[in-house]
Amino acid sequence: MSEETAVAEFSDDTKVMGDKIAEMTLKQAKELSDYLKDVHGIEPASGGGAVVMAAADDGGGAAEEKTEFDVVLTGFGDKKLNVVKVVKNLTGASLMEAKKMVEGVPATLKEAVSKEEAEKVKGEIEEAGGSVELK
Repeated sequence: MSEETAVAEFSDDTKVMGDKIAEMTLKQAKELSDYLKDVHGIEPASGGGAVVMAAADDGGGAAEEKTEFDVVLTGFGDKKLNVVKVVKNLTGASLMEAKKMVEGVPATLKEAVSKEEAEKVKGEIEEAGGSVELK
């Protein structure tokens, strides 16, 4: 009897929509989240990011290759103000919050982003004079 309750039946529409969501990039998922919030007033529950990460990890085959990275600011060199400005723009933090992040290195600027996004952020920080580590 417990085997019968463990098997769930899903409509074709639900399967198609679920598959499309599972295949989304983090950028697309963020855009969808913003759309649902702005247009329909639907906000994700806390921990929603964990659901996206779990779906991405469940992809199978290429488990050896890392697909999500944390971008960690490890230093700001002699151009702290430039690094603070870039951190502010990248994170959407206030100027004060960005300054605290920079002064409190190591500081995680982005979590679970794609390799492309992580490399882009790293490039911007390094161009401003800071140093970054991808984990």
